[in-house]
Amino acid sequence: MEEHNKWTDAQEDLLDMDPVPQTPVFEMGTDTRTEGDAATLTVTPVGLQERRGSNVSLTLDMCTPGCTEPYGYGAQLSPRDQSAQEYLRQGTHTLTPAMLHTRAMDDQSLQAEFYETPMNFVDPKEYNYPGLVRKNRYKTILPNTHSRVILNSQDEDDFLTTYINANYLKGYGDEERAYIATQGPTVNTVGDFWRMVWQERSPIIVMITNLEEKNEKCAEYWPEDTVTHEGIEITVVSVTQEDDYSLRVFTLKCGGEERSLRQYWYTSWPDQKTPDKAPPLLELVQEVERAREEAPPSSGPIIVHCSAGIGRTGCFIATSILCKQLRTEGVVDILRTTCQLRLDRGGMIQTCEQYQFVHHVLSLYEKQVSHTAEE
Repeated sequence: MEEHNKWTDAQEDLLDMDPVPQTPVFEMGTDTRTEGDAATLTVTPVGLQERRGSNVSLTLDMCTPGCTEPYGYGAQLSPRDQSAQEYLRQGTHTLTPAMLHTRAMDDQSLQAEFYETPMNFVDPKEYNYPGLVRKNRYKTILPNTHSRVILNSQDEDDFLTTYINANYLKGYGDEERAYIATQGPTVNTVGDFWRMVWQERSPIIVMITNLEEKNEKCAEYWPEDTVTHEGIEITVVSVTQEDDYSLRVFTLKCGGEERSLRQYWYTSWPDQKTPDKAPPLLELVQEVERAREEAPPSSGPIIVHCSAGIGRTGCFIATSILCKQLRTEGVVDILRTTCQLRLDRGGMIQTCEQYQFVHHVLSLYEKQVSHTAEE
């Protein structure tokens, strides 16, 4: 079973094999396969029942026109995207505790469910703005337009000054803007990142990546002691090292106002050698939950990022929502939550291993909850 307990980031690593990830060539009717088989495949429209995780469907998902919410003047979705949207709006599979424990061990069923669920990636053509390349860590991972975070700017007409690769996501019970999922800041976007933190009144940042894993995954966007970005003064108050994460507490000052910010940096993820990462993730989810409850009532969304802001970020946010659902309703709907997240940011929970992992984590959580109840 060990294979599937790792909270892996296979796809993110795949995107990262060379320092400047190449954009898939959408125009070609072939599938450049990454593993072994050099045979080319002709791209035909993929039915929902077929493997959506294959490179073919990934390429299709990312290049079909209009695969985000319709916006602008009556943008038409293709029938394929229409069905993908409907699938994401309707997908559901409620699991009782007993079903959850069984299903967490059923790799084949989980694979089938994962590959049937549309990714809902954005067509890069939706963002045809010169200079935007500098603002994205990966060319093909872009924020879905209808839910993207728009930065306040002196010049609202200058698209680049309003842009950040980040989306608002709903929380448990459709709570609006409970989270923001974003890419790991790059050298070019550190200022934008801090503008977002301040604008959104975020009390907490959850960072789930090392600064480097084979190559850069995230810029070190915080200071050793103090720094000013975009008129926001950021000062480190304390650094605490826990087993699986470090906690930094910052003071932010801007325009005479002062706020506190906590950054949970989960560092034990990429070390793939331990058999099971579920307990430390659960602990982090619960720790962040507690911190959120203690934050001022005026606080905004929790910001979560990894490198691309979809894989590990999706796992963390889904787990957080699902733990609440389990406590409140006594059941979980992991498929529903995944669909909900992908409607607002394509690709959330990026690999089948991650999807299985979320099931493992919830299964463990349910056992903890029922065990505590018995005592």
